[in-house]
Amino acid sequence: MARMAVSVLAILLASCAVAAAASFDKEFDITWGDGRGKILNNGQLLTLGLDKTSGSGFQSKHEYLFGKIDMQLKLVAGNSAGTVTAYYLSSMGATHDEIDFEFLGNETGQPYTLHTNVFTQGQGQREQQFRLWFDPTKDFHTYSILWNPKHIILMVDDMPIRDFRNLEGKGIAFPKNQPMRLYSSLWNADDWATQGGRVKTDWSHAPFSASYRAFKADACVVVAGGRTRCGASIGKEAAPGGTAGAGAGEWYNQELDLTRQQRMRWVQSNYMIYNYCTDPKRVAQGLPAECSM
Repeated sequence: MARMAVSVLAILLASCAVAAAASFDKEFDITWGDGRGKILNNGQLLTLGLDKTSGSGFQSKHEYLFGKIDMQLKLVAGNSAGTVTAYYLSSMGATHDEIDFEFLGNETGQPYTLHTNVFTQGQGQREQQFRLWFDPTKDFHTYSILWNPKHIILMVDDMPIRDFRNLEGKGIAFPKNQPMRLYSSLWNADDWATQGGRVKTDWSHAPFSASYRAFKADACVVVAGGRTRCGASIGKEAAPGGTAGAGAGEWYNQELDLTRQQRMRWVQSNYMIYNYCTDPKRVAQGLPAECSM
């Protein structure tokens, strides 16, 4: 009987795990690619394809106004030169906000470049680039965006790599008013993506493919009337002007403690290959104000 009870419990726990996993067909729409994007395994896996004719992409059904977004990705393997796998939050319009992960492919045996950027009110030019400390094509790895009213923290396998702080008090814009959807795409950018465009896409290796799984959004979702419904407070909606983040999880007030700040500095010291704050020639008017803060 004890053995049977354990078996039943294991089955119930497995069922709960499946039920808790976000289903791609319920959370996302494949928006372009003419069949090159596919949802597989009962909604638990999504793949994007790229060939010489077209790439592909998807977007979230929901808009988010703050949240912690996690996605596991496995990138294009082999000779991925010229390809870009983009994974980002963005609003719409000329004054849009945007939070970017872009994975720039490379020749076989050469490392990917992880390109990050933050747009506020349509203004970007806040690029930071990294090498990864693992091969992102061999297995799935988790890429996370934590966006709350005080910080935008980018993480790789829970390791913080970047923290864009809210410095509105110093006159620096911060994304906090425009809801954003989650987007991803696989596309050809061989005019700039690999070694400044010197290495072109080798179409003899096509079709190229990137894979996605284990999507999780602990976030404030925009619902009818512009209200938001946050994380654990299912069925509770906060009206504009109400209590900000009501029902949100710990992420809503999260920031990096000393230990995680040290980890981020370690990543930046060892794996960052470009930082807009150390490139005064990159921006005609000089370094942005946040670089001195």
